[in-house]
Amino acid sequence: MTYSSARSHLRAGLADELYRALQGRFTVPPLRRRGLNLDVEDAYAISLALLAHRLKAGERVIGKKIGVTSAAVQDMLGVHQPDFGFLTDRMQVPDGSEVRIADRLIQPRAEAEIALILRSGLQGPGVSPAAVLAATESIAPCFEIVDSRIQDWDIGIVDTVADNASCGVFVLGGARVDPRPLDLAALQVRVWKNGQPLSQGLGSAVQGSPLASVAWLANTLGRYGVTLDAGDVILSGSLVPLEPARPGDRFRLVLEGVGEAAIAFS
Repeated sequence: MTYSSARSHLRAGLADELYRALQGRFTVPPLRRRGLNLDVEDAYAISLALLAHRLKAGERVIGKKIGVTSAAVQDMLGVHQPDFGFLTDRMQVPDGSEVRIADRLIQPRAEAEIALILRSGLQGPGVSPAAVLAATESIAPCFEIVDSRIQDWDIGIVDTVADNASCGVFVLGGARVDPRPLDLAALQVRVWKNGQPLSQGLGSAVQGSPLASVAWLANTLGRYGVTLDAGDVILSGSLVPLEPARPGDRFRLVLEGVGEAAIAFS
């Protein structure tokens, strides 16, 4: 077996392992600690193979996400560069819905985000924040519930990229607002957990602005031939620290001047 074919076989095997963990709701040891010399190129190939399993099972890509963008989240996870992944239709749950953790998730954490909904596509390299704004139809308040298939959230960049950027489920609030009159960097989000104030943050937490964050995503994915497409939902990164979600927890956010979103867990 050549080095190239051996590497492909290794990547496919790790994608199979992560897909089984996703379906069975269990965790696996960190990939980066297995002495396999994995890099981000390997991780992205694993992520694409993992996505292929999901598409074969009938899921449909409806967007992309960037994560680990803010200093608070990077420090919390010990990952000091952004990750990126795919959103499918089965990841989206209705605003205000209740998610049964035992049915869908393993070790979920909630984060508040600004979601962008694209009117036209973007393909890197060379995508600027201004191009992102021009391509955006509207923004929406969003909860992303991240969930790692890696034991104890012991992740590095290779682990989280391979694991589809630690995606779990996400909720879009009902509001759809034209971003052009707004300063997205100055937008404030406030989060409540079980009726008590939890956290707050600004749009500037994600690489200075959600527009810069999405430009980074378009340019990074462009290196792999992946585009951001018209109609895509793009999650631009958490504005607040991640918060564990357990049965009985209820979360609500208000994105100033835009709207709100809510999700509960059982």
